[in-house]
Amino acid sequence: MSLTRRTFTLLPVLSAAATATAVAAAPTAALAANTAYVFAYFTETPNMSGANYGLHLAVSQDGLNWSPLNQNAPVVTPTAGTLGLRDPFILRKQDGTFVILATDLNGTDFGQNNQYLHVWDSVNLTSFTGYRRIRMHTLATHTWAPTAFWDAARGQYGIVYSANNGTDVFMVNYTSDFRTVSANQVYFSPGFPVLDGDIVVDGSTFYLYYKNLTTGLIHGARSSTGAANSYTTYTSGLRQGSSMEAPLLIKNNAGTGWWLWGDSFSPVNNDYYLWSSGNVGANSWTVANQRTFTPPLNAKHGSIAGITAAEYSALVSRWGLPAWVRLKSSNFPDRYVRHANSIGRIDAYPFDPHQDQLWRMVAGLADSAGVSFESVNYPGRYLRHSNYAIRLDPNDNTTAFRADATFYRVAGLADSAWSSFRSYNFPDRYLRHSNYVLRIDPLSASSSATDRQDATFRVS
Repeated sequence: MSLTRRTFTLLPVLSAAATATAVAAAPTAALAANTAYVFAYFTETPNMSGANYGLHLAVSQDGLNWSPLNQNAPVVTPTAGTLGLRDPFILRKQDGTFVILATDLNGTDFGQNNQYLHVWDSVNLTSFTGYRRIRMHTLATHTWAPTAFWDAARGQYGIVYSANNGTDVFMVNYTSDFRTVSANQVYFSPGFPVLDGDIVVDGSTFYLYYKNLTTGLIHGARSSTGAANSYTTYTSGLRQGSSMEAPLLIKNNAGTGWWLWGDSFSPVNNDYYLWSSGNVGANSWTVANQRTFTPPLNAKHGSIAGITAAEYSALVSRWGLPAWVRLKSSNFPDRYVRHANSIGRIDAYPFDPHQDQLWRMVAGLADSAGVSFESVNYPGRYLRHSNYAIRLDPNDNTTAFRADATFYRVAGLADSAWSSFRSYNFPDRYLRHSNYVLRIDPLSASSSATDRQDATFRVS
């Protein structure tokens, strides 16, 4: 039987009795509390040298600062359709396991018509099984940016995605197994074109955040039932930067607040924006300072799910944390330490080559109690000072070079939760930026606030 026939099976409409039976039969796994988070995404960079359309994962314990897994390489890639994915979505099912849905699109040819979604099953995201594509409709249109939710009243999952039936709308298909799906129907069409819906069920309220394609603003809508065409928009428009899309709504694991992420849309702009709120229903979102969050490297249009401590440990054990670090500026938190033409500087992310900001922070060349910074894309070259200016130079293994390339990591001069780096052979001088260029200068607790901020970095 062809893949199309096998995966596009229409489900009958459930009777009231059948619905009640399905709800009663739905598993309610006794899961440990979520204490960490996992982020699924694909990658792009300004010149696309860092583009990869496989499934990438990152983890976080605070939901704000992320560590890519598998050295930011994909953990699984599609083997059918376009052989690439965008917009991956992770859903924890009622039995406690996961399903991953993704747009079937390899690259940026948005003119393609494609009626399928990629699907994987996973117990704990350390392996992926049952790969398949499911056909969502027979329309001459796309099937983009899936989100999914459990509809307890139906005893089924709803899969919502962006499509076009004369205008850009959200469609929905219902499923019990993510293999066969009901006939598609319009889920949300507010009278203007929409894109990139994300649905979160909180108690008895269904929240749908989406992009208004007419204005470019992000809005939130809500429903007491989650049924098709039952949502009412309740927020004013949100946007940061010049353009953004892919709203991503998540409640923190403590249950005390919410985050709303937004993708910058273009890989040449900022990668992610963030808001926070103590009450998702109050239409009150606060722009988050970039100092407080660090998205996964090169991440585009992803999704976030809560995970347990055991799942976090299993993910780290299976895929590994990065073998490199990035250094974020305290007072210019959109900028990272990088090398360019052998000069040390801070530049606004993203940029290419993106590897210019990746460092192996190794034991100090002159003192193992200190640290040295070896370039990832120029192995054997280290940040060192020369006439107090910071350069990227090859290690000539001289005593002078080893001393110039060694720093002591200390509590941040502007923020003790961050880090500053004191020169090994000029112990009154610290690594800092000035006009975005790196150097070492004399600094102390009595230095100006600006000078101390210039010398403070987040290691991530």
